[in-house]
Amino acid sequence: MIGVFHPGTSLVHRAPALLKLGVLAVIVTTVALLGSLAWLGAASVLVVVLFAIARVPFALAWRQVVPILWVLAFAVPVQVIFGGWEAAALMALRLVLAVALAALYTLTTPVSATLDAMQALLRPFRRWVDADRIGLALALAVRCVPLLADLVREVLEARKARGAEGSILALAVPVIVRALRTAEHLGEALTARGFDD
Repeated sequence: MIGVFHPGTSLVHRAPALLKLGVLAVIVTTVALLGSLAWLGAASVLVVVLFAIARVPFALAWRQVVPILWVLAFAVPVQVIFGGWEAAALMALRLVLAVALAALYTLTTPVSATLDAMQALLRPFRRWVDADRIGLALALAVRCVPLLADLVREVLEARKARGAEGSILALAVPVIVRALRTAEHLGEALTARGFDD
């Protein structure tokens, strides 16, 4: 599965979760604002270096990016038609980098560390917000980005195995149904553990 914690003793693994979340937010925001392929290329090198520092095996790192390529297989041609090849390349690089960085975070940070980091960050605001729920929501959001890409990949593979071709709607409907079913199961699991109180 994408983004499952991969134990290690690297500098990235040992860095505090709150620091990693801050760096993740800064880099993803910067990547989203970059309008040059050259700068996005430099950001790509940085992401590769971070994976290397974290000592994440190449096969595991590659599995983090492959599912988003299925999404890009549909999104890039549409972007080329409406915005040109440069806009499509910028969009594709930004998305791949964001997913790779989110995957690196989840590979090097246990969910419990993310929850603890959010509780520490929100502790001064406990009067107005529930730090536990926000920490859980953040952990789920980081995990669900690559999970959604994985759902798209599975639907595409199932369609290919059946020899089915079709419109974007024929892809979107099963993906949405599976995503809603997954969300329902997740909600039931959270309710069973007392998170609906």
